[in-house]
Formats: sequence, structure tokens, C-alpha cells
Amino acid sequence: MTSDAYTEAWLPGPQSTKFYTRTYRADASISKAVLVFIHGFAEHVGRYTQVHPQFAARGINVFTFDQRGFGKTALDAENKSKTSSYGKTAGEHQMDDVKWAIEHASKEFPGLPIFLSGHSMGGGEAINFPIRRDASMLSGVIACSPLVQQTHPAPKLLRMAGGGVATLLPYFPYPAPLDYNDLSHDAVYNEIARTDPLAKLQGTLRGISDMLNWGDELRGENYKKWPKSLPILFVHGTGDQITSHIHVKEFHDNIVANDKNLIVYADGYHELMQEPAHGEKVINDIVAFIEAHLSSTASALPTQPKL
Repeated sequence: MTSDAYTEAWLPGPQSTKFYTRTYRADASISKAVLVFIHGFAEHVGRYTQVHPQFAARGINVFTFDQRGFGKTALDAENKSKTSSYGKTAGEHQMDDVKWAIEHASKEFPGLPIFLSGHSMGGGEAINFPIRRDASMLSGVIACSPLVQQTHPAPKLLRMAGGGVATLLPYFPYPAPLDYNDLSHDAVYNEIARTDPLAKLQGTLRGISDMLNWGDELRGENYKKWPKSLPILFVHGTGDQITSHIHVKEFHDNIVANDKNLIVYADGYHELMQEPAHGEKVINDIVAFIEAHLSSTASALPTQPKL
């Protein structure tokens, strides 16, 4: 299926899961890179229908997919896998899925440099991937409002209890409340998100536990495992009430990397690309990072998983 903006496809992925995917193709005359994009918790790629064409218009192809446990991958009754359900995911499976997406992009766009980007939970995955898997195919990472730490963390005792239960009932549904006014300064967009039939404010015990615990591990020890030669850009709003820009700055400051940058946007909320005051600049900043690293090579990166 095609449209003026993107091509849709259901593709088989890890653990025999079928994924809903979108590909935004740049005109061949300007095509210069490919961006593999990982969306956040309780959202899906449809939220970026107005965003991703802007990258393609500037020569950056985009491959993206509804993550395991979310969007159409979890909810499309006609096409989803029989074992898929909302929120049913786990950190290690997510890493397998990101690897699959990168490999697909490399085959779909042979010879083009590949950049990995993610938002919120997806931003945490984009950071974790080079620490936990082989990142030698990547020319750079862009972490958008990444989940390293919640702005208002859940009590540790509650998280410990949830983690224990997750061992016994990993895919038991668990509520994940959200104030939609915290998404952006755009009330229209916030209402669209609130009424989105493909997004539920729930996860599963394993999915939520891994998402939060892996953030703790990034701050605790895993920042030391960042591949020194892999460029990374962080973009985050100082008004984000969902993921903490302070802890992202801490992670940025702690990693040893030849090429790292953190751009903060004053009073920017969680969905930076949807922010009226910042959205255009965020896209420009990401495009500038990609263009500055078109000749980057990750050949010096380790070729085996570290964990």
C-alpha cells in the first residue's frame, strides 16, 4: 500500500511477530541517509505522520514500525500476530526488534549511512542498543526526550514489588496513567493523543519493569559501556514532566564519547516535535546532526554484544 507520504507493510520480525511498518522515501536525487525511528510508550508511528515526511523531503529516508505490544502491531485484528497483545513486550525482545529494523533498513537502502533515533521509551531503547548489541552498522544515534529516569519516579518499593510479580506474571496488564496536558503546548495535539484508539494507558509488568530498570542501569553502570566512537545527539525540553532532562544531562556528561551533544529547549514539553515553539528547530537540529555525520563510520565499534 502506498500514499504520497509513505509505504505501509506488514513484515515478519523476531519471535515470529508481524510488525506494522512505514517507509518514507526521499527522492532518489537527494537521498543521502536512512533514519530508523523507534516510537515511545503507549504511542505508535501514526503520531509522526506530519513529522517523518519532513525528513524525507530533505533526503533522509525513514523506516519505522509500531513496536511489539503497541499500535497496530498489537491491536490490528486482521493482521497482528496471534500472540501479540497490548503492552506485551520485554527489553531483550525490544533489542532484537531494533536490530531487525536496522538490518531491514540496510537492505532496503544499501550503501546509505544508518542513524538510529527514538522518542521517550524508544529513546531509551536507542541508547541501550549500542550498549547491549552490535552497533557497527550505525553512523549515529539521536535520543529524543529519552527515558533515562522519570521526572516524577514511582516509589522504589512499589517498583521492586512490581518487578517481583513480573517474574511470575510478566505480561499481566498494568495501568500507566498520564496527564495528556504534559505532552505538548498544543492543546489540539494533546486531545488527538487522548482520544487515539491505537493508544492505551497501560503496559505489562515485564515491559514497564524493564523500561524503568534499564534506565536505572544506564545511570548506574552501563553509561561506561557506551561505544566511544559512536556519535550521539540528545534533544530534550526543560519543561518535560514525563522524562527527566536533568538525568539525561547526567548521562550525557558521564559517557565517554568522541562526539556527543545535548540540545535543550527552554520549557519544551515531552513531545518536542509537536511543540509549536520548538518543533521546527528540533527537526532542523536532527537533520543538521545527520548531515554532519554522513561520512561517519562505526567500524571501530565492537562487533559483539556486550551484555
